[in-house]
Amino acid sequence: MSITRINIGPIHPSTHGVMRLVADIDGDTIERIEPHIGFLHRGVEKLTETRMYMQNPPYMEKLDYLAPMSYDEAYVAAVEQAMGIEVKERAMYIRVILLELQRIASHLFFIGTIGNDLGQMFTLFMWAYMDRDKVLDLLQEATGSRMFYVNMRLGGLISDLPPDFEERALNTLDYIEKRVREYELFIEKNPVFKERMKNIGILTPEKAIDLGVTGPVLRASGVQYDVRKNLPYYVYDKLHFETKILTRGDNFSRYKVRLLEMRESIRLIKTAFKTMPTGDAIGMPVKLRSPPTKNKISIVSREAPKGEVMMYLVADDQKPYRLSIRSPNFINLTAITHLAKGLRMADLFATLGTLDLVMGCVDR
Repeated sequence: MSITRINIGPIHPSTHGVMRLVADIDGDTIERIEPHIGFLHRGVEKLTETRMYMQNPPYMEKLDYLAPMSYDEAYVAAVEQAMGIEVKERAMYIRVILLELQRIASHLFFIGTIGNDLGQMFTLFMWAYMDRDKVLDLLQEATGSRMFYVNMRLGGLISDLPPDFEERALNTLDYIEKRVREYELFIEKNPVFKERMKNIGILTPEKAIDLGVTGPVLRASGVQYDVRKNLPYYVYDKLHFETKILTRGDNFSRYKVRLLEMRESIRLIKTAFKTMPTGDAIGMPVKLRSPPTKNKISIVSREAPKGEVMMYLVADDQKPYRLSIRSPNFINLTAITHLAKGLRMADLFATLGTLDLVMGCVDR
């Protein structure tokens, strides 16, 4: 055995931006991978301690910039819990609708980029981007912004859904549902894609649990854990949807479970529209202060598109005394040291891609 150490990255998209990998290889076989997460070092958790509660959501949205609303909502929910603020019923439904649209947009980005990580299927990349744009159109209509929404307010939202939003949303969802079927046919009839994804990068359920991975990465290994089902919040327990799991735990399963989740998100949104009540959904003005009990601890868990997000908030009078964020991207990245061992170099980037990383969330 002759081990050679090489440096891979940082390059985009293969190592998702600032991350680099130090690899020990024997010929073309990977013996060991050590990820170095780069130098973003945003210090978001400490920054929140210097600002009043509702000055912090814009920082949250810069973490996972492919699903920014997920972090905005989780943080605002932690503040609501600390202050004892009840979310208005209609606002709960709207939050669910917007969060599931965000999930679809995030998974569409993954579907497009996984072909690039394999060095092929650029057509798929363009298709997914085009369709993701239609979902972003809806989010822009609802929030006024295309990328960073900052539309959550204590007890509700900055504004209700615009007139005729439901009709446009349902038309878009019908279109996306049809397109998901086309993606499935296009991808899974490609013998090269299947050969390079099936039975590669296998993560057993036991190892997935040991590593603490969550979200689609965990469910692709056969572990039925979804915060929306196991620790339901808002109106998820009133809406019918299934937790999609696959059992093989390979690269192909991690692709497939996200595709299946898009279908479930579509079903969930349609059900939410049918059962959403009328009424007020507007939250409190940003400047309205309702101080929580000093040093009160608030812990909120959410099922973001990439996995479980947790906000641990120690409340002070006007700003967080301490905020700690559990990032699914950071935890899921740790799996690469296990997954990469024994892989050929050509399979490394596809395996890394199936973890669906955003480095802004990894190095907070």
